[in-house]
Amino acid sequence: MRSLPAHFLLLTALLASCTRAAPVNPNFTPPAPIANPNLPTAAPVMTYLPPTRIPGQPIASPTANLPLLPTFTPVPADAAQEFLPTATPGPLAYTVQPGDYPASIANQFGITVNELLSTNNLGVDSIIYPGDTLIIPLLATEQAPIFAPAPQLSTADYFKILPDSEIIYGPLSALLDVNAFVQKQGGYLAYYTQDVDGETLTGAQIVIKVAHNYSVNPRLLLAMLEYRAQWVTNPNPAPSTLYDPIGYVDDFHQGLYRQLTWTADMLNQGFYRWKEGKVTTWSLADGSEIIPQPGINPGTAAVQHVFAELDTQATWTIDTGPKGLFATYSTMFGYPFDWAIEPLLPAGLAQPPFSLPFLSGEIWQFTGGPHAGWDQGSAWAALDFAPPGEPIGCGTTDAWVTAVAPGLILRAKNGAVVQDLDGDGLEQTGWTILYMHIESRERVQAGSYLQAGDRIGHPSCEGGLSNAAHLHLARRYNGLWIPADDPQAPFMLDGYLPSGNNVEYDGWLTRNGKVIEAWNGKNPVNEIQR
Repeated sequence: MRSLPAHFLLLTALLASCTRAAPVNPNFTPPAPIANPNLPTAAPVMTYLPPTRIPGQPIASPTANLPLLPTFTPVPADAAQEFLPTATPGPLAYTVQPGDYPASIANQFGITVNELLSTNNLGVDSIIYPGDTLIIPLLATEQAPIFAPAPQLSTADYFKILPDSEIIYGPLSALLDVNAFVQKQGGYLAYYTQDVDGETLTGAQIVIKVAHNYSVNPRLLLAMLEYRAQWVTNPNPAPSTLYDPIGYVDDFHQGLYRQLTWTADMLNQGFYRWKEGKVTTWSLADGSEIIPQPGINPGTAAVQHVFAELDTQATWTIDTGPKGLFATYSTMFGYPFDWAIEPLLPAGLAQPPFSLPFLSGEIWQFTGGPHAGWDQGSAWAALDFAPPGEPIGCGTTDAWVTAVAPGLILRAKNGAVVQDLDGDGLEQTGWTILYMHIESRERVQAGSYLQAGDRIGHPSCEGGLSNAAHLHLARRYNGLWIPADDPQAPFMLDGYLPSGNNVEYDGWLTRNGKVIEAWNGKNPVNEIQR
Protein backbone atom coordinates (compact mmCIF):
# COMPACT_ATOMS: atom_id res chain seq x y z
CA MET A 1 0.00 0.00 0.00
CA ARG A 2 1.41 3.37 -0.96
CA SER A 3 1.88 5.95 1.78
CA LEU A 4 -0.40 8.94 1.49
CA PRO A 5 0.57 12.63 1.61
CA ALA A 6 -0.46 14.58 4.68
CA HIS A 7 -3.35 16.33 2.95
CA PHE A 8 -4.69 12.95 1.81
CA LEU A 9 -4.46 11.65 5.37
CA LEU A 10 -6.51 14.63 6.53
CA LEU A 11 -9.11 13.83 3.89
CA THR A 12 -9.17 10.23 5.06
CA ALA A 13 -9.90 11.36 8.59
CA LEU A 14 -12.70 13.59 7.39
CA LEU A 15 -14.27 10.82 5.35
CA ALA A 16 -14.05 8.36 8.23
CA SER A 17 -17.23 9.48 9.94
CA CYS A 18 -20.43 8.85 8.06
CA THR A 19 -22.95 10.30 10.47
CA ARG A 20 -23.88 13.86 11.25
CA ALA A 21 -25.11 14.66 14.72
CA ALA A 22 -27.34 17.57 15.61
CA PRO A 23 -25.60 20.97 15.50
CA VAL A 24 -24.03 22.07 18.77
CA ASN A 25 -26.41 24.46 20.47
CA PRO A 26 -24.72 26.52 23.20
CA ASN A 27 -28.18 27.50 24.47
CA PHE A 28 -29.47 23.92 24.68
CA THR A 29 -32.00 23.57 27.48
CA PRO A 30 -33.70 20.25 28.18
CA PRO A 31 -37.49 20.21 28.66
CA ALA A 32 -38.69 20.67 32.21
CA PRO A 33 -39.82 17.48 33.96
CA ILE A 34 -43.59 16.94 34.06
CA ALA A 35 -45.33 15.61 37.13
CA ASN A 36 -47.25 12.39 36.64
CA PRO A 37 -49.54 11.67 39.60
CA ASN A 38 -50.30 8.21 38.27
CA LEU A 39 -46.71 7.03 38.58
CA PRO A 40 -45.85 5.39 41.93
CA THR A 41 -43.16 7.17 43.88
CA ALA A 42 -41.56 3.96 45.09
CA ALA A 43 -41.02 0.55 43.60
CA PRO A 44 -40.19 -2.81 45.13
CA VAL A 45 -36.66 -4.14 45.06
CA MET A 46 -36.56 -7.02 42.58
CA THR A 47 -34.39 -10.09 42.64
CA TYR A 48 -33.31 -11.52 39.32
CA LEU A 49 -32.31 -14.96 38.19
CA PRO A 50 -28.88 -15.22 36.61
CA PRO A 51 -28.74 -15.52 32.81
CA THR A 52 -27.66 -19.16 33.00
CA ARG A 53 -31.08 -20.54 34.05
CA ILE A 54 -32.29 -23.78 32.50
CA PRO A 55 -34.24 -23.04 29.30
CA GLY A 56 -37.97 -23.11 29.99
CA GLN A 57 -37.59 -22.53 33.73
CA PRO A 58 -40.12 -19.91 34.95
CA ILE A 59 -38.92 -16.40 35.70
CA ALA A 60 -40.75 -13.69 37.62
CA SER A 61 -42.91 -11.48 35.44
CA PRO A 62 -41.36 -8.04 34.90
CA THR A 63 -42.86 -5.15 36.81
CA ALA A 64 -43.80 -1.89 35.11
CA ASN A 65 -42.22 0.12 37.93
CA LEU A 66 -38.46 0.27 38.23
CA PRO A 67 -36.50 1.41 41.27
CA LEU A 68 -34.58 4.64 40.96
CA LEU A 69 -31.07 3.54 40.04
CA PRO A 70 -27.84 5.54 40.34
CA THR A 71 -26.31 7.86 37.79
CA PHE A 72 -22.57 8.27 37.36
CA THR A 73 -19.98 10.90 36.53
CA PRO A 74 -16.80 9.62 34.87
CA VAL A 75 -13.43 10.26 36.52
CA PRO A 76 -10.64 11.46 34.19
CA ALA A 77 -8.31 8.52 33.64
CA ASP A 78 -5.23 10.69 33.20
CA ALA A 79 -5.57 12.76 36.36
CA ALA A 80 -2.24 12.83 38.20
CA GLN A 81 -3.90 13.64 41.51
CA GLU A 82 -7.31 14.53 42.85
CA PHE A 83 -8.24 16.64 45.85
CA LEU A 84 -10.43 14.83 48.35
CA PRO A 85 -11.57 15.90 51.82
CA THR A 86 -9.33 14.93 54.73
CA ALA A 87 -11.35 12.50 56.86
CA THR A 88 -11.84 13.11 60.58
CA PRO A 89 -13.85 11.08 63.13
CA GLY A 90 -17.61 10.92 62.69
CA PRO A 91 -19.98 9.18 62.48
CA LEU A 92 -22.66 10.95 60.43
CA ALA A 93 -26.07 9.85 59.13
CA TYR A 94 -26.45 10.66 55.42
CA THR A 95 -29.65 10.56 53.33
CA VAL A 96 -29.07 9.25 49.81
CA GLN A 97 -29.94 11.82 47.12
CA PRO A 98 -31.03 11.20 43.49
CA GLY A 99 -27.92 10.58 41.44
CA ASP A 100 -25.85 9.29 44.38
CA TYR A 101 -23.93 6.03 44.20
CA PRO A 102 -21.46 4.50 46.69
CA ALA A 103 -18.27 5.85 45.10
CA SER A 104 -19.64 9.41 44.83
CA ILE A 105 -20.71 9.39 48.48
CA ALA A 106 -17.34 7.99 49.57
CA ASN A 107 -15.49 10.68 47.60
CA GLN A 108 -17.72 13.37 49.09
CA PHE A 109 -16.71 12.40 52.64
CA GLY A 110 -13.10 11.40 52.02
CA ILE A 111 -13.47 7.72 52.76
CA THR A 112 -13.03 4.59 50.69
CA VAL A 113 -15.90 2.72 49.06
CA ASN A 114 -15.02 -0.36 51.13
CA GLU A 115 -15.28 1.66 54.36
CA LEU A 116 -18.71 2.93 53.36
CA LEU A 117 -19.96 -0.50 52.31
CA SER A 118 -18.63 -2.39 55.34
CA THR A 119 -20.02 0.19 57.79
CA ASN A 120 -23.48 -0.23 56.28
CA ASN A 121 -23.28 -4.02 55.72
CA LEU A 122 -23.54 -3.57 51.95
CA GLY A 123 -21.99 -5.72 49.25
CA VAL A 124 -20.24 -4.44 46.12
CA ASP A 125 -23.34 -5.25 44.08
CA SER A 126 -25.81 -3.63 46.47
CA ILE A 127 -28.11 -0.93 45.09
CA ILE A 128 -28.94 2.20 47.09
CA TYR A 129 -32.02 4.34 46.59
CA PRO A 130 -32.88 8.00 47.21
CA GLY A 131 -34.16 8.33 50.77
CA ASP A 132 -31.99 5.52 52.18
CA THR A 133 -29.95 6.45 55.28
CA LEU A 134 -26.28 5.52 55.34
CA ILE A 135 -23.80 5.83 58.19
CA ILE A 136 -20.68 7.77 57.25
CA PRO A 137 -17.84 6.53 59.49
CA LEU A 138 -15.65 9.57 58.85
CA LEU A 139 -16.50 13.25 58.37
CA ALA A 140 -14.55 15.61 56.11
CA THR A 141 -13.40 19.03 57.37
CA GLU A 142 -10.71 20.30 54.99
CA GLN A 143 -9.12 19.70 51.63
CA ALA A 144 -5.84 17.87 51.21
CA PRO A 145 -4.22 16.35 48.12
CA ILE A 146 -4.44 12.60 47.81
CA PHE A 147 -2.41 11.10 45.00
CA ALA A 148 -4.26 8.63 42.84
CA PRO A 149 -3.02 5.05 43.12
CA ALA A 150 -1.24 3.33 40.29
CA PRO A 151 -3.53 1.63 37.77
CA GLN A 152 -4.68 -1.78 38.92
CA LEU A 153 -5.14 -4.82 36.69
CA SER A 154 -8.06 -7.03 37.67
CA THR A 155 -9.92 -9.93 36.10
CA ALA A 156 -13.64 -9.54 35.50
CA ASP A 157 -16.16 -11.98 36.90
CA TYR A 158 -17.85 -14.19 34.36
CA PHE A 159 -21.41 -12.98 33.96
CA LYS A 160 -23.26 -13.19 30.68
CA ILE A 161 -25.24 -9.93 30.42
CA LEU A 162 -27.02 -9.99 27.04
CA PRO A 163 -27.14 -12.32 24.04
CA ASP A 164 -25.56 -11.02 20.85
CA SER A 165 -28.92 -10.67 19.13
CA GLU A 166 -30.06 -8.16 21.78
CA ILE A 167 -27.25 -5.76 20.87
CA ILE A 168 -27.99 -5.34 17.18
CA TYR A 169 -31.01 -3.98 15.31
CA GLY A 170 -32.02 -7.50 14.34
CA PRO A 171 -35.24 -9.40 13.59
CA LEU A 172 -36.77 -9.42 17.09
CA SER A 173 -36.26 -5.67 17.53
CA ALA A 174 -39.03 -5.25 14.95
CA LEU A 175 -41.52 -6.47 17.58
CA LEU A 176 -41.15 -3.34 19.74
CA ASP A 177 -43.29 -0.29 18.99
CA VAL A 178 -40.89 2.24 20.52
CA ASN A 179 -43.31 5.16 20.55
CA ALA A 180 -46.16 3.18 22.13
CA PHE A 181 -43.80 1.71 24.74
CA VAL A 182 -42.36 5.10 25.69
CA GLN A 183 -45.78 6.72 25.97
CA LYS A 184 -47.12 3.87 28.11
CA GLN A 185 -44.26 4.25 30.62
CA GLY A 186 -45.09 7.95 31.06
CA GLY A 187 -41.57 9.03 32.01
CA TYR A 188 -39.53 12.08 31.05
CA LEU A 189 -38.68 10.53 27.68
CA ALA A 190 -42.37 10.63 26.69
CA TYR A 191 -42.35 14.47 26.93
CA TYR A 192 -38.86 15.11 25.58
CA THR A 193 -38.17 16.87 22.26
CA GLN A 194 -34.93 18.03 20.65
CA ASP A 195 -33.82 19.67 17.43
CA VAL A 196 -31.81 17.16 15.36
CA ASP A 197 -30.53 18.27 11.96
CA GLY A 198 -33.09 21.08 11.84
CA GLU A 199 -36.03 18.79 12.68
CA THR A 200 -37.83 18.59 16.02
CA LEU A 201 -37.89 14.96 17.16
CA THR A 202 -39.58 13.34 20.14
CA GLY A 203 -37.66 11.16 22.55
CA ALA A 204 -39.00 8.00 20.91
CA GLN A 205 -38.09 9.28 17.43
CA ILE A 206 -34.53 9.95 18.60
CA VAL A 207 -34.24 6.40 19.94
CA ILE A 208 -35.50 5.05 16.60
CA LYS A 209 -33.14 7.27 14.57
CA VAL A 210 -30.10 6.12 16.53
CA ALA A 211 -31.22 2.48 16.31
CA HIS A 212 -31.61 2.81 12.51
CA ASN A 213 -28.28 4.51 11.90
CA TYR A 214 -26.05 2.53 14.25
CA SER A 215 -28.01 -0.73 13.91
CA VAL A 216 -28.33 -1.06 17.70
CA ASN A 217 -31.37 -2.59 19.43
CA PRO A 218 -33.77 0.13 20.65
CA ARG A 219 -34.63 -2.05 23.69
CA LEU A 220 -31.01 -1.75 24.78
CA LEU A 221 -30.97 2.03 24.29
CA LEU A 222 -34.14 2.35 26.38
CA ALA A 223 -32.72 0.11 29.12
CA MET A 224 -29.54 2.22 29.23
CA LEU A 225 -31.62 5.40 29.59
CA GLU A 226 -33.64 3.86 32.40
CA TYR A 227 -30.66 2.42 34.23
CA ARG A 228 -28.58 5.57 34.02
CA ALA A 229 -31.23 8.27 34.41
CA GLN A 230 -34.70 6.72 34.94
CA TRP A 231 -35.94 8.67 31.91
CA VAL A 232 -38.31 5.93 30.74
CA THR A 233 -40.50 5.59 33.84
CA ASN A 234 -39.84 8.69 35.94
CA PRO A 235 -41.34 12.02 34.75
CA ASN A 236 -39.10 13.89 37.21
CA PRO A 237 -35.59 12.41 36.94
CA ALA A 238 -32.65 13.86 38.82
CA PRO A 239 -31.71 17.34 37.50
CA SER A 240 -28.13 16.12 37.01
CA THR A 241 -29.36 13.80 34.25
CA LEU A 242 -31.23 16.33 32.11
CA TYR A 243 -28.25 17.34 29.97
CA ASP A 244 -26.26 14.10 30.06
CA PRO A 245 -28.66 11.21 30.77
CA ILE A 246 -26.14 8.46 30.01
CA GLY A 247 -23.49 10.21 32.06
CA TYR A 248 -20.88 10.84 29.37
CA VAL A 249 -20.04 14.45 30.08
CA ASP A 250 -18.57 16.84 27.55
CA ASP A 251 -19.89 19.92 25.73
CA PHE A 252 -20.27 18.11 22.41
CA HIS A 253 -22.51 15.33 23.73
CA GLN A 254 -25.20 17.31 25.53
CA GLY A 255 -28.77 16.28 24.92
CA LEU A 256 -30.42 12.94 24.30
CA TYR A 257 -29.44 12.53 20.65
CA ARG A 258 -25.71 12.86 21.14
CA GLN A 259 -25.78 10.90 24.38
CA LEU A 260 -27.38 7.99 22.53
CA THR A 261 -25.13 8.23 19.46
CA TRP A 262 -22.12 8.02 21.78
CA THR A 263 -23.67 5.06 23.61
CA ALA A 264 -24.55 3.21 20.40
CA ASP A 265 -21.07 3.74 19.00
CA MET A 266 -19.43 2.45 22.20
CA LEU A 267 -21.73 -0.59 22.23
CA ASN A 268 -20.80 -1.31 18.62
CA GLN A 269 -17.12 -0.81 19.36
CA GLY A 270 -17.16 -3.32 22.22
CA PHE A 271 -19.29 -5.79 20.26
CA TYR A 272 -17.37 -5.84 16.98
CA ARG A 273 -13.86 -5.43 18.43
CA TRP A 274 -14.46 -8.38 20.76
CA LYS A 275 -15.96 -10.40 17.93
CA GLU A 276 -12.86 -9.68 15.85
CA GLY A 277 -10.44 -10.62 18.66
CA LYS A 278 -9.06 -7.09 19.02
CA VAL A 279 -9.67 -6.63 22.77
CA THR A 280 -7.38 -7.72 25.62
CA THR A 281 -8.37 -5.33 28.44
CA TRP A 282 -10.92 -2.66 29.32
CA SER A 283 -9.38 0.63 30.46
CA LEU A 284 -11.65 2.24 33.06
CA ALA A 285 -12.25 5.89 33.89
CA ASP A 286 -10.17 5.68 37.08
CA GLY A 287 -7.10 4.38 35.22
CA SER A 288 -7.56 0.77 36.33
CA GLU A 289 -7.75 -2.05 33.83
CA ILE A 290 -9.98 -5.09 33.66
CA ILE A 291 -9.13 -8.33 31.87
CA PRO A 292 -12.37 -9.69 30.40
CA GLN A 293 -13.05 -13.38 30.77
CA PRO A 294 -12.18 -15.07 27.46
CA GLY A 295 -15.47 -16.98 27.38
CA ILE A 296 -17.82 -13.99 27.30
CA ASN A 297 -19.94 -13.38 24.22
CA PRO A 298 -19.74 -10.19 22.10
CA GLY A 299 -23.05 -8.97 23.55
CA THR A 300 -21.60 -9.04 27.06
CA ALA A 301 -18.41 -7.38 25.80
CA ALA A 302 -20.48 -4.55 24.31
CA VAL A 303 -22.04 -3.71 27.68
CA GLN A 304 -18.75 -4.13 29.55
CA HIS A 305 -17.05 -1.74 27.13
CA VAL A 306 -19.58 1.09 27.39
CA PHE A 307 -19.41 1.01 31.19
CA ALA A 308 -15.61 0.91 31.07
CA GLU A 309 -15.82 4.33 29.42
CA LEU A 310 -17.99 5.64 32.28
CA ASP A 311 -16.99 3.90 35.51
CA THR A 312 -14.44 3.37 38.19
CA GLN A 313 -13.63 -0.24 38.99
CA ALA A 314 -16.12 -0.42 41.89
CA THR A 315 -19.05 0.92 39.88
CA TRP A 316 -18.09 -1.11 36.78
CA THR A 317 -18.42 -4.29 38.81
CA ILE A 318 -21.95 -3.29 39.80
CA ASP A 319 -23.04 -2.08 36.36
CA THR A 320 -21.91 -5.26 34.60
CA GLY A 321 -23.16 -7.66 37.30
CA PRO A 322 -26.54 -9.29 37.95
CA LYS A 323 -27.95 -6.18 39.67
CA GLY A 324 -26.74 -3.76 37.02
CA LEU A 325 -28.04 -3.15 33.50
CA PHE A 326 -29.06 -6.81 33.27
CA ALA A 327 -31.60 -6.35 36.08
CA THR A 328 -33.11 -3.24 34.53
CA TYR A 329 -33.30 -4.89 31.11
CA SER A 330 -34.98 -7.97 32.60
CA THR A 331 -37.54 -5.86 34.43
CA MET A 332 -38.40 -3.83 31.35
CA PHE A 333 -38.46 -6.51 28.66
CA GLY A 334 -38.23 -9.91 30.35
CA TYR A 335 -35.38 -12.37 30.61
CA PRO A 336 -33.06 -11.30 27.74
CA PHE A 337 -31.90 -14.78 26.80
CA ASP A 338 -35.49 -15.69 25.95
CA TRP A 339 -35.02 -13.27 23.01
CA ALA A 340 -31.77 -14.85 21.83
CA ILE A 341 -31.28 -15.77 18.18
CA GLU A 342 -28.33 -18.10 17.77
CA PRO A 343 -26.44 -18.19 15.57
CA LEU A 344 -26.79 -14.63 14.33
CA LEU A 345 -25.86 -15.63 10.79
CA PRO A 346 -27.11 -18.78 9.08
CA ALA A 347 -24.58 -21.43 8.16
CA GLY A 348 -23.30 -21.00 4.64
CA LEU A 349 -24.49 -17.39 4.34
CA ALA A 350 -23.69 -16.07 0.87
CA GLN A 351 -24.16 -12.62 -0.58
CA PRO A 352 -26.41 -12.42 -3.67
CA PRO A 353 -24.86 -11.08 -6.89
CA PHE A 354 -24.06 -7.36 -6.61
CA SER A 355 -23.16 -4.89 -9.36
CA LEU A 356 -20.76 -1.98 -9.06
CA PRO A 357 -22.77 1.06 -7.90
CA PHE A 358 -22.48 3.27 -10.99
CA LEU A 359 -23.44 3.38 -14.67
CA SER A 360 -21.84 1.05 -17.20
CA GLY A 361 -18.92 2.58 -19.12
CA GLU A 362 -18.04 5.25 -16.53
CA ILE A 363 -14.64 5.34 -14.80
CA TRP A 364 -14.88 5.96 -11.07
CA GLN A 365 -12.20 5.99 -8.33
CA PHE A 366 -12.00 3.37 -5.59
CA THR A 367 -11.16 5.73 -2.72
CA GLY A 368 -11.74 3.68 0.43
CA GLY A 369 -11.07 0.07 1.32
CA PRO A 370 -12.80 -1.68 4.25
CA HIS A 371 -13.82 0.84 6.92
CA ALA A 372 -16.57 1.42 9.49
CA GLY A 373 -20.13 1.08 8.24
CA TRP A 374 -21.45 3.84 10.52
CA ASP A 375 -19.30 5.99 12.82
CA GLN A 376 -16.16 4.44 14.27
CA GLY A 377 -17.54 1.57 16.35
CA SER A 378 -19.18 -0.64 13.75
CA ALA A 379 -17.55 -3.40 11.71
CA TRP A 380 -15.55 -2.38 8.63
CA ALA A 381 -18.52 -3.00 6.36
CA ALA A 382 -18.06 -0.12 3.90
CA LEU A 383 -16.25 0.70 0.65
CA ASP A 384 -15.95 4.19 -0.91
CA PHE A 385 -16.15 5.32 -4.53
CA ALA A 386 -15.73 8.79 -6.05
CA PRO A 387 -17.42 9.95 -9.28
CA PRO A 388 -15.61 10.54 -12.59
CA GLY A 389 -14.21 13.90 -13.62
CA GLU A 390 -11.84 16.29 -11.94
CA PRO A 391 -12.06 16.57 -8.12
CA ILE A 392 -14.90 18.91 -7.22
CA GLY A 393 -14.76 18.92 -3.44
CA CYS A 394 -18.33 19.16 -2.20
CA GLY A 395 -19.65 20.60 -5.45
CA THR A 396 -22.43 18.92 -7.40
CA THR A 397 -21.93 16.19 -9.97
CA ASP A 398 -24.31 14.72 -12.55
CA ALA A 399 -22.84 11.23 -12.09
CA TRP A 400 -25.33 8.66 -10.83
CA VAL A 401 -25.08 6.13 -8.01
CA THR A 402 -26.97 2.99 -9.04
CA ALA A 403 -28.54 0.09 -7.16
CA VAL A 404 -26.25 -2.90 -6.63
CA ALA A 405 -29.17 -5.36 -6.54
CA PRO A 406 -32.98 -5.50 -6.79
CA GLY A 407 -34.79 -4.27 -3.70
CA LEU A 408 -37.19 -1.91 -1.93
CA ILE A 409 -36.08 1.55 -0.80
CA LEU A 410 -36.95 1.86 2.90
CA ARG A 411 -35.37 5.22 3.75
CA ALA A 412 -34.11 8.17 1.70
CA LYS A 413 -33.29 11.12 3.94
CA ASN A 414 -30.36 13.15 5.28
CA GLY A 415 -27.95 11.73 2.71
CA ALA A 416 -28.76 8.09 3.52
CA VAL A 417 -30.62 5.66 1.28
CA VAL A 418 -31.36 2.19 2.67
CA GLN A 419 -32.44 -0.65 0.38
CA ASP A 420 -34.10 -3.87 1.57
CA LEU A 421 -33.21 -6.85 -0.61
CA ASP A 422 -35.61 -9.48 0.77
CA GLY A 423 -38.73 -7.42 0.11
CA ASP A 424 -40.32 -7.75 3.56
CA GLY A 425 -40.08 -4.02 4.23
CA LEU A 426 -38.03 -4.51 7.40
CA GLU A 427 -34.60 -3.06 7.95
CA GLN A 428 -33.90 -5.63 10.67
CA THR A 429 -34.05 -8.74 8.49
CA GLY A 430 -32.05 -10.13 5.58
CA TRP A 431 -29.61 -8.13 3.46
CA THR A 432 -29.83 -4.33 3.50
CA ILE A 433 -27.64 -1.88 1.61
CA LEU A 434 -26.67 1.60 2.82
CA TYR A 435 -25.90 4.18 0.14
CA MET A 436 -24.49 7.18 2.02
CA HIS A 437 -23.85 10.80 0.94
CA ILE A 438 -26.64 10.80 -1.66
CA GLU A 439 -27.63 14.34 -2.65
CA SER A 440 -31.28 15.32 -2.13
CA ARG A 441 -31.51 16.49 -5.75
CA GLU A 442 -33.16 13.77 -7.88
CA ARG A 443 -32.73 11.24 -5.08
CA VAL A 444 -34.90 8.09 -5.19
CA GLN A 445 -37.98 8.14 -2.97
CA ALA A 446 -38.72 5.75 -0.11
CA GLY A 447 -41.16 3.10 -1.24
CA SER A 448 -39.61 2.73 -4.71
CA TYR A 449 -38.64 -0.73 -5.93
CA LEU A 450 -35.42 -0.75 -7.97
CA GLN A 451 -33.67 -3.27 -10.15
CA ALA A 452 -29.89 -3.63 -10.22
CA GLY A 453 -28.48 -0.68 -12.16
CA ASP A 454 -31.44 1.65 -11.51
CA ARG A 455 -30.57 5.15 -10.39
CA ILE A 456 -30.33 5.99 -6.68
CA GLY A 457 -29.10 9.60 -6.81
CA HIS A 458 -25.95 11.71 -7.09
CA PRO A 459 -22.89 11.32 -4.81
CA SER A 460 -22.26 14.32 -2.56
CA CYS A 461 -21.11 15.37 0.89
CA GLU A 462 -24.62 15.25 2.37
CA GLY A 463 -25.27 13.23 5.47
CA GLY A 464 -21.82 13.06 7.03
CA LEU A 465 -18.42 14.61 7.62
CA SER A 466 -16.78 14.78 4.22
CA ASN A 467 -14.92 17.33 2.11
CA ALA A 468 -15.35 15.55 -1.23
CA ALA A 469 -18.37 14.12 -3.03
CA HIS A 470 -18.32 10.32 -2.90
CA LEU A 471 -20.41 7.22 -2.24
CA HIS A 472 -20.09 5.32 1.04
CA LEU A 473 -21.47 1.82 0.40
CA ALA A 474 -22.11 -0.64 3.26
CA ARG A 475 -24.20 -3.72 3.98
CA ARG A 476 -25.85 -5.55 6.87
CA TYR A 477 -27.49 -8.93 7.35
CA ASN A 478 -30.17 -9.28 10.06
CA GLY A 479 -28.94 -5.97 11.45
CA LEU A 480 -25.32 -7.12 11.74
CA TRP A 481 -22.67 -5.05 9.94
CA ILE A 482 -20.80 -7.53 7.71
CA PRO A 483 -17.10 -6.72 7.09
CA ALA A 484 -16.35 -5.93 3.45
CA ASP A 485 -13.56 -8.52 3.42
CA ASP A 486 -15.50 -11.13 5.39
CA PRO A 487 -14.07 -14.53 4.36
CA GLN A 488 -17.48 -16.24 4.36
CA ALA A 489 -19.44 -13.56 2.50
CA PRO A 490 -17.10 -10.97 0.93
CA PHE A 491 -18.56 -7.75 -0.51
CA MET A 492 -18.26 -8.88 -4.15
CA LEU A 493 -19.14 -6.25 -6.77
CA ASP A 494 -19.26 -7.42 -10.41
CA GLY A 495 -16.75 -10.14 -9.53
CA TYR A 496 -14.31 -7.80 -7.74
CA LEU A 497 -13.14 -9.34 -4.46
CA PRO A 498 -12.32 -6.81 -1.70
CA SER A 499 -9.42 -7.28 0.69
CA GLY A 500 -7.75 -5.24 3.41
CA ASN A 501 -4.64 -5.19 5.59
CA ASN A 502 -6.07 -4.28 9.02
CA VAL A 503 -5.54 -0.58 8.29
CA GLU A 504 -8.84 1.26 7.93
CA TYR A 505 -9.44 2.57 4.38
CA ASP A 506 -6.50 0.64 2.92
CA GLY A 507 -7.49 -2.17 0.59
CA TRP A 508 -7.80 -3.66 -2.87
CA LEU A 509 -10.38 -4.94 -5.34
CA THR A 510 -9.21 -7.94 -7.34
CA ARG A 511 -10.78 -9.65 -10.39
CA ASN A 512 -9.15 -12.09 -12.81
CA GLY A 513 -5.66 -11.00 -11.75
CA LYS A 514 -6.42 -7.27 -12.07
CA VAL A 515 -5.78 -5.37 -8.82
CA ILE A 516 -7.29 -1.96 -8.04
CA GLU A 517 -5.85 -0.18 -5.03
CA ALA A 518 -7.80 2.09 -2.72
CA TRP A 519 -6.39 5.60 -3.00
CA ASN A 520 -7.88 8.69 -1.43
CA GLY A 521 -7.70 10.88 -4.52
CA LYS A 522 -7.52 10.61 -8.31
CA ASN A 523 -4.87 8.15 -9.46
CA PRO A 524 -4.58 5.53 -12.22
CA VAL A 525 -4.16 2.81 -9.57
CA ASN A 526 -7.70 3.30 -8.24
CA GLU A 527 -9.63 3.64 -11.50
CA ILE A 528 -12.51 1.19 -11.83
CA GLN A 529 -15.01 0.68 -14.63
CA ARG A 530 -18.21 -1.33 -14.76
